Amino acid sequence: MKKDVNQKQQQLEAFRVSDKDQPLTTNQGLKISEDEHSLKAGERGPTLLEDFHFREKMTHFDHERIPERVVHARGSAAHGIFETYECASDITKAQFLNGKGTKTPVFVRFSTVAGSKGSADTVRDARGFATKFYTQEGNYDLVGNNIPVFFIQDAIKFPDFVHAVKPEPNNEIPQAQSAHDTFWDFIANNQESAHMVMWHMSDRSIPRSYRMMEGFGVNTYRFINAEGKAHFVKFHWKPVLGVKSLVWDEAQIIAGKDPDFHRRDLWESIERGYFPEFELGVQLIPVEDEFKFSFDILDATKIWPEEEVPVRILGKMTLNKNVDNFFAETEQAAFHVGHVVPGIDFSNDPLLQGRLFSYTDTQLIRLGGPNFHELPINKPICPFHNNQRDGYGRQTINVGQVSYHKNSLANNTPHPVSEADGGYKHYEEKVEGHKVRARSESFKDHFSQARLFWLSMTDIEKKHIIDAFSFELGKVKNKAIRKQVVDMYAHVSYSLASAIAERIGIVPPIEVEVPHIHQTSPAVSQVINAKESVKSNKVAIIVTENSSEKLNELIATFLSEDIVVELVSNKQGIVSGYEIHETFATTSSVLYDGVYVTGAFQDSSQQSKAEQFIKQAYQHCKTIGYTKNVSFLQPIANKNGVVNDPKSFVHALAKHRHWVRECK
Repeated sequence: MKKDVNQKQQQLEAFRVSDKDQPLTTNQGLKISEDEHSLKAGERGPTLLEDFHFREKMTHFDHERIPERVVHARGSAAHGIFETYECASDITKAQFLNGKGTKTPVFVRFSTVAGSKGSADTVRDARGFATKFYTQEGNYDLVGNNIPVFFIQDAIKFPDFVHAVKPEPNNEIPQAQSAHDTFWDFIANNQESAHMVMWHMSDRSIPRSYRMMEGFGVNTYRFINAEGKAHFVKFHWKPVLGVKSLVWDEAQIIAGKDPDFHRRDLWESIERGYFPEFELGVQLIPVEDEFKFSFDILDATKIWPEEEVPVRILGKMTLNKNVDNFFAETEQAAFHVGHVVPGIDFSNDPLLQGRLFSYTDTQLIRLGGPNFHELPINKPICPFHNNQRDGYGRQTINVGQVSYHKNSLANNTPHPVSEADGGYKHYEEKVEGHKVRARSESFKDHFSQARLFWLSMTDIEKKHIIDAFSFELGKVKNKAIRKQVVDMYAHVSYSLASAIAERIGIVPPIEVEVPHIHQTSPAVSQVINAKESVKSNKVAIIVTENSSEKLNELIATFLSEDIVVELVSNKQGIVSGYEIHETFATTSSVLYDGVYVTGAFQDSSQQSKAEQFIKQAYQHCKTIGYTKNVSFLQPIANKNGVVNDPKSFVHALAKHRHWVRECK
């Protein structure tokens, strides 16, 4: 696939520097003759204060770190292109969505939420999905998560929630986990979180890959077209490869085997040319229909069921370039929900309203001042002119004597422009009410959509949710908190709550009366909406001294299907004529989507390692293939994803998991 040349990459080229084959210099450009020893008074004497090279080098090193993000600290990013499928001028005047085939450069950062910068990728957590569109009208940031709802309704609760989910302050334990007392104490006492926790306990919170998870804007925004007609809008990213997840045991093992699993997967996929692709969709509600639903459309703890409000697909984003420097791009990228373009506006969603303050505020401390927009990764591709001046890190050299509005000396420039000429105009909405610290009555139903989510799950998904609750609450030391949570979820489903209670040693809850409403939304089920695909799946081929002579044909078959192949054996070097990539000591079955065995080892200890490798893959419901001379797999052959020919293996691999093994 050809990489698209885009204006953002052309802009960044001016800032890229290669140090290869260049002389060593100071930051002032002075060439350095020696870089191994500090300047001393004699070979064994003290270092001299005049050693400007040592001082510059050490001082810069001492200041290389910047504060990590309070949340979403652990992240990975890539560049790409967004291209429209159709003209959306009927719903928005945003130029990057007007016209079929319009291409816009993008930068996307994926992240975990709770963990620190050095935490593992595969923890149970929501994932951030932030996209910066470099449009001709300015930067537009769509900042969301891989889960469509959130824990809280009002942004004033955000510090409380984050304090609760972060490591507990007395001992800084646990890292990047919600399985502890303060998190679940918060949930039990802030029951607006009920719906989000259902998603958090589902497989959505342990994605197989950033490339295989959905993205959501979470909050309610507005689209406005050129005629001034407005719609409430929610944003969706739909992965072309489909939504796929890990299993919990596998996720925990990966966190130890390869803490960079998602980061590595994103990087290597792009390097191999398997570019991540996501379709952008929107749900639309005319402003006059705001109160026609059984839920409040401004409540961030509620979805708009896709069966009631269909998703309209507008275009596709392709991530086709890795960053050149992680710090300069991924770490210094500054996203803000308030970065919008004409045709996109805000709703009165109280969570969104608070985000509009918080995002800029956090960049001021993290990136050292108000000029973070001048950093290359944040700089728009269109010109920008205003009367903002000075501050730390200022790069723009504004010429002239005027830095205020209005003025005569510069003919009143830079000047505001009309809406017709592209000036941003806020949507005009009549607002009435007394100043109160209160929440709308329409926000007080915390359990209906949690129940909808539960009822929409398949049996295997329900099993995984019960398993997740049992693990998380099993880590809670305070039994009163466990009991509170179980009682809380009796309002969602008595069968769910009682199953959890039995697992964690808590008295089953009293069955409460719940509305006899059995509404479901099949769109929220991963299993129901599973896409079959093998493209970019990673398969371990186990090679032994007795591997089949047809190994070449097997590898060729997999490569023709765009399957990534790694050869694994008991040692590196050459085995049966093939260069081995990994050994049982350097890799694990959890790092692959499937395993194919091409022979048995003569040495019983090596054979035992191979069987353990395969057994683990079987327990995680992965596809296993083998040649007919591998006798130990024959008792389970040709059923539940265990096959003995390449064609059947590819077909089974496309299913991702074979859940019937768990059910049995």
